[in-house]
Amino acid sequence: KTQKRPHSPAFTHLTLAASQKMRIHPLAVAAIAVLTILPSYDNNGFALAEEKKKKKKKDIKKGTPDEPAYRIENYQENVPPPDDLQKVMDEQAEAKKVAEEAELDALLEEMGLNDDDQDDSEKTAAARKQKAEYARREKWKADKREENMAKAAEAEEGEGQLLGSFKPDDGDGSFGFNSDVEEDEEDPDAPVEDYREPIAENYNSSYVPLEEAESYKFEAEVNRMLDIVINSLYQNKDVFLRELISNASDALDKIRYLSLTDPSKMQEKSEMEIKVQYDRDEQTLTITDTGIGMTKQDLVTNLGTVAKSGTSNFLKAMAEGSDAMNMIGQFGVGFYSVFLVADHVKVASKNPDDPVQHVWSASNGGSEFTVAEDPRGNTLGRGTEITIFLKGDALNYIDPFKLEKLVTHYSEFIVYPISVRTTATLKVKPAKSEDDADEDDEVSLDDESAEESTDEEDLEGDDDEELEDVISHSWKRVNNNPAIWMRDKDEITDDEYQGFFRVVAKDPDESKTATSWSHFKAEGNINFRSILYLPDEVPDENKRLHMTDDEREAFGLKLYVKKVLISDHFHNLLPDYLSFIKGVVDSDDLPLNVNRETLQESKIIKVIRKKLTRKTLEMIRNLSKKEWPVVDEDGEEVEDELTEHPYITWYKKFGVALKTGVLEDAPNQKRLLKLLRFKTTTGGDEWRSLEDIMVSFKDWQDEFYFIAGEKEEELRKSVFLQKFNKKGVEVIITSEPIDEYLFNNLSDFEGKRFKNISKEGVKFKDEDADTVKRRTKAYRKKFQPLTKFLKETFGDSVSRVSISERLEDYPAIVSTTDYAHSANMERIFRAQARQHGQDPSQFAAIKVLEINPRHPYVTKLLHLVEESDEDEVEQTVLDTAWLLHDAALLNSGFTIVDTEAYSERMMRVIGSSLNVDGTELEDELEVPIEEEAPPEEDAGEGAVNIEEMIDLSDEF
Repeated sequence: KTQKRPHSPAFTHLTLAASQKMRIHPLAVAAIAVLTILPSYDNNGFALAEEKKKKKKKDIKKGTPDEPAYRIENYQENVPPPDDLQKVMDEQAEAKKVAEEAELDALLEEMGLNDDDQDDSEKTAAARKQKAEYARREKWKADKREENMAKAAEAEEGEGQLLGSFKPDDGDGSFGFNSDVEEDEEDPDAPVEDYREPIAENYNSSYVPLEEAESYKFEAEVNRMLDIVINSLYQNKDVFLRELISNASDALDKIRYLSLTDPSKMQEKSEMEIKVQYDRDEQTLTITDTGIGMTKQDLVTNLGTVAKSGTSNFLKAMAEGSDAMNMIGQFGVGFYSVFLVADHVKVASKNPDDPVQHVWSASNGGSEFTVAEDPRGNTLGRGTEITIFLKGDALNYIDPFKLEKLVTHYSEFIVYPISVRTTATLKVKPAKSEDDADEDDEVSLDDESAEESTDEEDLEGDDDEELEDVISHSWKRVNNNPAIWMRDKDEITDDEYQGFFRVVAKDPDESKTATSWSHFKAEGNINFRSILYLPDEVPDENKRLHMTDDEREAFGLKLYVKKVLISDHFHNLLPDYLSFIKGVVDSDDLPLNVNRETLQESKIIKVIRKKLTRKTLEMIRNLSKKEWPVVDEDGEEVEDELTEHPYITWYKKFGVALKTGVLEDAPNQKRLLKLLRFKTTTGGDEWRSLEDIMVSFKDWQDEFYFIAGEKEEELRKSVFLQKFNKKGVEVIITSEPIDEYLFNNLSDFEGKRFKNISKEGVKFKDEDADTVKRRTKAYRKKFQPLTKFLKETFGDSVSRVSISERLEDYPAIVSTTDYAHSANMERIFRAQARQHGQDPSQFAAIKVLEINPRHPYVTKLLHLVEESDEDEVEQTVLDTAWLLHDAALLNSGFTIVDTEAYSERMMRVIGSSLNVDGTELEDELEVPIEEEAPPEEDAGEGAVNIEEMIDLSDEF
């Protein structure tokens, strides 16, 4: 048999031996196995394992300074090649570039995308590249359609039928017939989609490259940087305007600081402002500031280094004690967000220390930038002008209304004036020529009649005269609201605080007011300023105060960094239960050039959140301790429109949120508990705190007593309160659904536990414990036949029957075990179970029937049970026992589940009380037949009855 590949001689001998069925010694087998592992050679001594060598990974030699790798494929960036090799590499790169340009022109010509009327100098590389990508995609789709059609034709000729369904051309290259077979993954030959949207068909960039400019290489790959900016760092294109205005504000801060020691820096231009304008014809957007500006070296250094963070360098310089102000105004990653909307960017800048104005220029996707003297000369005086040549999919920013909205949104509180240039077209009369003006001067003033006729002709002619369009430009300031959080709080009036609250709460009607506010400056490891407001009404957007993840996005504080808006609703600054708080937070310690998702994970945010939460709770506590009614110097009460303490008015609307915080915020639980207010059995309509209730504790009392239910009026009449009212013990009344959750999850307050009086185990420690114990034991022994009978009768309806120590006037109540659901919780859980389609019976409470051993109904029932035969108990005794059970359930807040059995018992009781033996119905009533009387005629509405008139006349 012919071997597919050569083998070693040892392997051949082993094969022959096996074929001849020879016996081989084990050592020989081991030796042969070792030989098969070693390199094998043929008779000529050449290596035969060429296949292994081909599969072996190629060991590429890495270049070092001592021994450079001269081969092009081995070229290392840190090792420059020789001059001759560099020349070859440059020639090859140039040839490749020429070939790519030719292919690009061919594609554009084939797809009809070349603009012959346009000069090559005006065509930008980015626009041509984008058009080429579009052409490649369209060509690939056309080829794919032809391929599918060819396959369909072959299938029709070969089999006479087609499997699957026909799919029309939808523009994605999948024209043809669909098969039932699962489709393959995305075609790897398909062209890669550009991350930018397709440019407009009529889009022509007005960008013109600088002449005689010096070229520089970026220190990092700009394409990689753009990928990070677009896909990771920023998720909203609008932020580019925020970043550029923030940089402009920093530059103005620096020139203002430097002018304090060197006023000459402000001589050339005294204005401190930022201007934003657009050019619809050129399709550009320009942001100009009168800040410190940049020299040529600054442009190369600051804009040529990707991810150069002026903010981080400033903080580092501050820590080292160096001249930190030199860092302000430098451009960081935020500047490169401009490429979210730009194909090209020009930055003209003039620094007071540089007599020449320079221009920096770069293109989106390019690997280099240029710097040159501005051919326009010194047009700025001082400052920076950023001109953005917008991409085809970003032309919507050429809109004064959109620009005004964005600038107001992000930079509303920048201290320097920000103006947006608006353009309006006005209808005006055409200007008169000099001949017409001379004729008007020759009008005779002596002829009054002629003058009057001329005036009348002018008035008539005004309507017929054609008006010409005149374009008018004006500047509109868009940041008129001051950042009052930067001012001293002693200088701000209450009206100013209320006015700023309406700005933060976005109240155009100016109808909202704040109950209280807190203005503070936090200093320490993290410095920030803040104003927090307590609104007097629950936000209209969410009356429940409990939010889903989507709803939570619409709430939160305004977060600023150096008065530049980072997020309009940054909900991570406060816990969810304080989502109703309005206000602003401004910190200089937060990095500006990051997106909102990164900020949420910042450790600085966590520190700010902790301080803001403490300040908010302190603000609420100060409101609760506010003196009311207000007393003047003479000790007399000042009249106002309030009928109760302002905190109680506020608490009625927001108390549920504070109770939610007790359950969710363990570190601040004690602070929140002191802010809660409750109605009590002895307080009437007064809202009392837990501290006030503790003051009214009895000497023997060591627990807070509470009862929970649906309505306050019903709870005040509860049978569970009888003995508490008799002893004068204060019981908390809670009617909110969250209240019982709250008390069940609290361990204690100031060492005092919480006890639900609707559960068993309530003890009154003012009585002698030994006496109570002996008396209870005697009652149990006496009523043992009754308790046994009742448990057998009620079955699973109650877990057990016990002797009550707290009942006064009622014969029985139904309580629950200490760790089971109460009647109120069972009601809540049943409602939730029905809402979610669950079985309500799984939330049933474990009931305990407590009977009053001193009540005559109970003692009489005991005698009836003792007199009855154990095997046969009269129906009246059973019905009486069940009526006692049903009444106890209803009085204890439970509902009767078996309503049919309850109705049958009630019918028997009614029959017994009426001495009715059975329920057989009587015969139908026999009615005598009456002759039918003729129907009375109805004369209709408004008719006169003669008989009534006669009767009426008789009365008169």
